[in-house]
Amino acid sequence: MLELRQLCKHFGGVRAVDQVSLRVAKGEIFGLIGPNGSGKSTTVNLIAGLLLPTSGRIVLDGEDISSLATHQRVARGIARTFQNIRLFGQLTVWQNLWVAENRDRQQRAQPVMPRWFWGCEGDRERLGIALEFSGLAHKRDDLAANLSFGEQRRLELARALASQPKLLLLDEPAAGMNAQEIEELDARIRRIRDAGVTVLLIEHHMELVMAVTDRIGVLNFGQKIAEGSPAMVQNDAKVREAYLGTAAA
Repeated sequence: MLELRQLCKHFGGVRAVDQVSLRVAKGEIFGLIGPNGSGKSTTVNLIAGLLLPTSGRIVLDGEDISSLATHQRVARGIARTFQNIRLFGQLTVWQNLWVAENRDRQQRAQPVMPRWFWGCEGDRERLGIALEFSGLAHKRDDLAANLSFGEQRRLELARALASQPKLLLLDEPAAGMNAQEIEELDARIRRIRDAGVTVLLIEHHMELVMAVTDRIGVLNFGQKIAEGSPAMVQNDAKVREAYLGTAAA
């Protein structure tokens, strides 16, 4: 489904992403890990279109999307969450989800005010499913700014799903969560995959990564140093050296 081909992003003399190639198969939960500053978030920003590559290609379902704008990538089925939560705090839970419903046909067919506050019947059904999935149905009319941290994390995930993606990019979704919330996140990620959405997960919480992913790619100083099953990556000498500063004996 997703292929990075010799992907590079340079900021002056800094090679944040340097000749990275990897493939994410359809229906897979693929983990992307590495120490701080290894290029993980830059890679996700390149895939999502917030950054354009210095060189290399990003291919989605056989189409080169390397030069497409962010909204064009969303239209092709890419959605994401952010490492730092980016909700519209003064909008309600429902309105934050509605923002993800960006359909020209619907916009032409409906007056602005009813569409903003209620949406069409199809929208309401889809967003209602996203609310139930996130456990926020009872807070649909609450302002996003008034939610707890964990609820805001769940709302951002629900908003990404409301755009009906085929590829979901999760940038450190477990950050700041307690043990119970991480366990619930594990279950949600599996349910998302079971619903037919491919997941690319960036995460520092290694227990979650090792439990939920099918395969893992490891970055260090912008370069891919390992790729394989969780067990293979966990036992890789280069990976241990990157995280611990010394190779395993």
